[in-house]
Amino acid sequence: MPLKALLALATAAVALVVAPALLAQQPLSAMPYSPSLDLTSLDRAVDPCTDFYKFTCGGWQRNNPIPADQASWSVYAKLGNDNQQFLWGILKEDAAATNRTPVQQKVGDYFAACLDTSAIDAAGLKPLAPALARIDALRTRPELISALATLDHTAIGSFFFESGTGQDAVDSSLVIVALEAGGLALPDRDYYLNSDAKSVTIRQQYTAYIEHLLTLAGEPAAQATTDAATILRIETALAKASLSRVDRRDPHKTYHPMTVSELSALAPAIDWPVYFKTQDATVTGKLNVSQPDFLKAVQAELTTEPVDDLRTYLRFHLLDAASPYLAHGFEQAHFDFFGHTLRGIPAMLPRWKTCTRGADRYLGEALGQEFVRRTFSADMKSKTQRMTEQIETAMHAEIEALPWMTAPTKQEALRKLSAIRNKIGYPNTWRDYSALTIAPSAYFDNVLRATLFEDQRQWHKLGKPVDLNEWGMTPPTVNAYFNPQMNDINFPAGVLQPPLYDVKLDDAPNYGNTGATIGHELTHAFDDEGRQFDDKGNLRDWWTPADAKGFEDHINCVRDQYATYIVVDDIHINSKLTSGEDVADLGGTLLAYIAWQKQTAGEQLQKVDGFTPDQRFFIGMAQWACENERPENQRVSAITDPHSPGFARINGVVSNLPQFQQAFGCKAGQPMVHTPTCKVW
Repeated sequence: MPLKALLALATAAVALVVAPALLAQQPLSAMPYSPSLDLTSLDRAVDPCTDFYKFTCGGWQRNNPIPADQASWSVYAKLGNDNQQFLWGILKEDAAATNRTPVQQKVGDYFAACLDTSAIDAAGLKPLAPALARIDALRTRPELISALATLDHTAIGSFFFESGTGQDAVDSSLVIVALEAGGLALPDRDYYLNSDAKSVTIRQQYTAYIEHLLTLAGEPAAQATTDAATILRIETALAKASLSRVDRRDPHKTYHPMTVSELSALAPAIDWPVYFKTQDATVTGKLNVSQPDFLKAVQAELTTEPVDDLRTYLRFHLLDAASPYLAHGFEQAHFDFFGHTLRGIPAMLPRWKTCTRGADRYLGEALGQEFVRRTFSADMKSKTQRMTEQIETAMHAEIEALPWMTAPTKQEALRKLSAIRNKIGYPNTWRDYSALTIAPSAYFDNVLRATLFEDQRQWHKLGKPVDLNEWGMTPPTVNAYFNPQMNDINFPAGVLQPPLYDVKLDDAPNYGNTGATIGHELTHAFDDEGRQFDDKGNLRDWWTPADAKGFEDHINCVRDQYATYIVVDDIHINSKLTSGEDVADLGGTLLAYIAWQKQTAGEQLQKVDGFTPDQRFFIGMAQWACENERPENQRVSAITDPHSPGFARINGVVSNLPQFQQAFGCKAGQPMVHTPTCKVW
């Protein structure tokens, strides 16, 4: 039996088993509660000085198997699922209500159209027919190259490269055009270039997926086989010219300013003035080409590949990007490869979750208003703001006391620290979606309009002042981030819910959990990437050579430690990729501990449930990272994820903290006492 048929059969068989569990989930009218320190998550049979992660999370791992529609499962993912079920309740109400606000109309109608799978299936490939017809009509090379501008402006998909706007790296007050590498359907360039047996197998499975998708769209099987080989060949040529993820962490390697004339000399096949005019963009100054060698490869492909092959490539990328929003056969084909084969997920998401995620993705600040109003009080915002300020004070003291940094660099670091803006919960001004039309039917058209709305919103930033109040995550998101060019830290309301932030519990687990997350994002301002930007978010070297060497010496201690950890099979952590996150974990936990000590100074803290206050701090810190992950997804993460696995993010941190070792009585020579002790910030 062909490989793709076996995969489809395996997926269907598992889906039959797990369907009842998926159907058991219901819309929520209130957020469920889980404590930020959960005694049932512990595995008391494990010595905390031998494996602190297993001690704190072993029970959680036993009690929380991975749901059939997930590649991994974690405390974060579980809270994300709770948030989605709560959003489901909101969307269900908004879809059925009669007297609705404009916000409720848009999110409700998007949700209703997404749920109408009968209409979606009846439409088949028709929603994509106009764009496919435009591609099929391209007969000459000039026609095809010229059509790239229109496709980028009117269709879903990535065709050879990505274009848009962004802050200028050396002058963050300017919004300029940014051209990025793109055009690959697999998650990373290494999937095309690695020669190990697993990578070869994945490429074969990818080729089978391409064939299947093309035949679903009406191609004869023999032609689809030929076309799949063509697509893989073109994408491999682009992959060979792409920077690695490690190289892309260096902002100097992705900053290549040039004029439109210089861009035209680099890739003359494309009429760039016409391209930008089609995007409704007027480019008068410089722009940034993140990877010039990649654009040279695009130039070579556009001028040497047969026109029929280029047209095949465009057709597939349109189909691939649109498949999740089309009839069930296309959606299933996309999931079977990217979900089941690549990440080991047995079953597709239930429809309510697909539609809830879509509403959050395309109408996030509309839906976010509904979420915040119900979940995030002024008191929660005030308390987390105060915690953030305390952790920044701790960072100030740590910088002043650093033995390896000289006074001139410390002065610059403190200037940057004082300029960081704290964004807590949600934006001060909500995004205006009034120009976006959302209808209660025609699901694909809603997705297309929302995609183009966001694309045009980004292009229209060109030439305007940077909006320092803009967020890069929606309010229900269970995550947080630091933006080096905005020089701000961002904590959505979704990540400030139990069990991550728990107003019912004492400060110890809250500072250990949310406090360490705040410290983590703050430390990103001074990791291997963030440290290269100054207080204004400009790419500028504010380090003395000796201090820069001191930083590298200290971060290399962390890299050497984490490179010994195994992700899965014989695959080790790529610590050059993960070191920014690893340093943020280490520094953030220390900062949170210092802030907690100051917050509770003078209090007579007692044991609770047999644990001292310090032990409760570290258990609270560790339990955010409890997770289970499928081996297939671990392999993807090892290549693409700048975060280390959960066990390393906990054991790697506490093994470098004397405060932890004192709290649990760990002795030299035990696994949770790392030698030498690594400390950067």
